[in-house]
Amino acid sequence: MKKLLLILLCCCSLGLQAQSTRPASPRKLFPGLFEAVQLGRVFPDNKTFVDAEPLERPAVILAAYEQMRQQPAFNLKQFVEAYFRLPATTGPAYRTNVQAGLQHHLDTLWTVLSRPGQTAVEPYSSLLPLPRTYVVPGGRFREVYYWDSYFTMQGLRISRRTDLIRGMVDNFADLVTRYGFIPNGNRTYYLTRSQPPFFGRMVELLADTQGSADSVRLRYYPALLREYQFWMAAADSVAPGQARRSVIRLPDGTLLNRYWDLSAEPREESYREDVAAAARTTRPAAEFYRDIRAAAASGWDFSSRWFVPGQGLESIRTTQLVPVDLNCLLYENELQLARLSRLRGDATLAATLEKRAAARRKALLRYCWNKDVNWFVDYDWVRRQPSAVRTLAGVFPLTVGIATEAQARQVAEGLQRDFLKPGGLVTTLGSTGQQWDAPNAWAPLQWMAVEGLKKYNQPQLARTIATRWITLNEQVFQQTGKLMEKYNVQNPSALGGGGEYPLQDGFGWTNGVLLDFMVYVGARKS
Repeated sequence: MKKLLLILLCCCSLGLQAQSTRPASPRKLFPGLFEAVQLGRVFPDNKTFVDAEPLERPAVILAAYEQMRQQPAFNLKQFVEAYFRLPATTGPAYRTNVQAGLQHHLDTLWTVLSRPGQTAVEPYSSLLPLPRTYVVPGGRFREVYYWDSYFTMQGLRISRRTDLIRGMVDNFADLVTRYGFIPNGNRTYYLTRSQPPFFGRMVELLADTQGSADSVRLRYYPALLREYQFWMAAADSVAPGQARRSVIRLPDGTLLNRYWDLSAEPREESYREDVAAAARTTRPAAEFYRDIRAAAASGWDFSSRWFVPGQGLESIRTTQLVPVDLNCLLYENELQLARLSRLRGDATLAATLEKRAAARRKALLRYCWNKDVNWFVDYDWVRRQPSAVRTLAGVFPLTVGIATEAQARQVAEGLQRDFLKPGGLVTTLGSTGQQWDAPNAWAPLQWMAVEGLKKYNQPQLARTIATRWITLNEQVFQQTGKLMEKYNVQNPSALGGGGEYPLQDGFGWTNGVLLDFMVYVGARKS
């Protein structure tokens, strides 16, 4: 145990050192101007300004702004367009050929969504350079995203683009080296939070493409360990029944985790939306912003999963919940690191990690299995009770293999009875207008559900879900010539919607999951 703490403390020191050298985000570079642009609706999407590239040093731009804004004819949008290069909304020129078919579209979309590696970026840009070529989701999402990339890689595997998979895994390892963790995306304004920790699964996927090579796994061992430390950084200082940063220690001493963001201010990329939402709540603004940001770290931004039942965004309480999906992924990380530690000859560290994994599994089965509804749910550690909201996050214990056979059968029955719709699995059972609620469905959750059902010998339901998802994707493609970030599975003739921004097309993880499913059901050769 002492040896593990020494390793983690060493990693923590490196992480703190990395934090001290983090580049400034747009709000810090352009105080006053930033707020005027974002709150003044200069651009319909707040992400436009934070992704724009300054054409002069911040001091020069701010001096010009202070001088010019006093003039009667001053136009803020014209000022921004003169001093910043606005981001392009698309990548390489591309026009869909619907007549060529969906498979042709899938095969060519990687070129559209790929971005070259960079050794440097424009001065004061919010983009964080990545050394190797990477794949972006598409649309307004012009940078790499952490958990998206794992599902994108499923398609790259089918397309035999191992070079891209390896490059993206290298990029994420590089981010861990530079910043002590993998940020939400490679932007300065994402440097306060991560996303669901799929890095370990990415390493496994890459290793499997090379004959399940342990040499590949061991190459990324330092980055895997350091990322794990990021999630467990407060483990040695949090008291029973309390939480600190990402770590929660239950009254019985068990360590579990929650989604967290280091900042308690409005998100820069959604500044206007957050300020407006905070004005509608009676909670302290900093507390509200923290929970908004933590939900963004979960990837589920936003969902009734994080709300007080029956209430809306103003009631968000992400940090009060133990997310079942996050802790399943960290359980896998602990077992992965334990195995690799043994390969490296460190039996003591391996045993400690195995003990942590066993304790986490026991806690998940005790606190997150709701026997009243036969479903895995998040656990409200503040109120000491299971969440009342059932979501597709409940399939993660099947995907990582901690559910009992009986629990897996009950989850499969619940999926068939309540979640399965004409186009696939709906995200939650409530319609709130939020994009991670009904009637919407998302590719990564379809994939995790199908993988979990396959693991527990439920092939018929798994194939039904995959087939319905393929059919819906094909139908929307024929109608629009596009693959979408999310879909309406309750009414396949309607598009997905809700949330803070218009429906985006592209779309990296949809492309990846669709390719994998087409091979699974025999609609495409691997």
